[in-house]
Amino acid sequence: MVGSRLTRIALRIATIAVLGFIYIPLGIIVIYAFSDQRALAWPIPGFTLSWWGEALADEAFWSALVTSLQAALGATVIALLLGTLASLAVQRYRFFGRETVSFVVILPIALPGIVTGMALNSTFRTFGIDLSMFTIIVGHATFCVVIVYNNVIARLRRSGKNIEEASMDLGADTWQTFRHVTLPVMRSALLAGGLLAFALSFDEVIVTTFTTGGEQTVPIYILKLLSRDPSPVVNVVAVIVIVLSVIPVYIAARVSSGAGAVAGGRT
Repeated sequence: MVGSRLTRIALRIATIAVLGFIYIPLGIIVIYAFSDQRALAWPIPGFTLSWWGEALADEAFWSALVTSLQAALGATVIALLLGTLASLAVQRYRFFGRETVSFVVILPIALPGIVTGMALNSTFRTFGIDLSMFTIIVGHATFCVVIVYNNVIARLRRSGKNIEEASMDLGADTWQTFRHVTLPVMRSALLAGGLLAFALSFDEVIVTTFTTGGEQTVPIYILKLLSRDPSPVVNVVAVIVIVLSVIPVYIAARVSSGAGAVAGGRT
């Protein structure tokens, strides 16, 4: 009893330490976004909302925000399409090189962003493709596909093929089975994967640096502010990015946990 109690206490302390390590720096950024001093100083001498007005009045910020949203949406659409097709092929069919395909699909998320960015930049230039919003979207899609693929293939592995085979035995063709059986099974995994892919693309900076042709996303906008004039406006923009990133991740977590609870209730 004493040993288990000490273990629980140790685990709680470790959990608090890990959460503090991750979130205390984010909390400091939030506090500095309201500081009434231009220079960073602790403790905060006073609070103001003036930096928020300055940030929200900056047209460059809004332009960067629109660019980030466009890139994230485009990358998410491509990731949903390719990630779903790849997961269906790997999980539902047997063919030569199946495991290799799975490895190749997952590999981009493990590579350093700078390597992926350099490779994409060289490829685009080799084929004479001008860097633009299109190249940003393609660059982001390379790693967003992995997020969707992992979510969907995990769901397909849990569901098995029995319900699809039963649908075919009852006279449904391939399209009807996919529409009425497979797609509903994958729906929550697609939603969660799409939301996570969107958040990952929205925050991406390294690959964007190598694939942008002059377009400025929010992370690039933050880097330029830091290099030019590191005022509290940077902290304000960072807080906005944090909020916009937390929303899809939170929804994805809720969707995934809800789907897991439903699946658990059926077994």
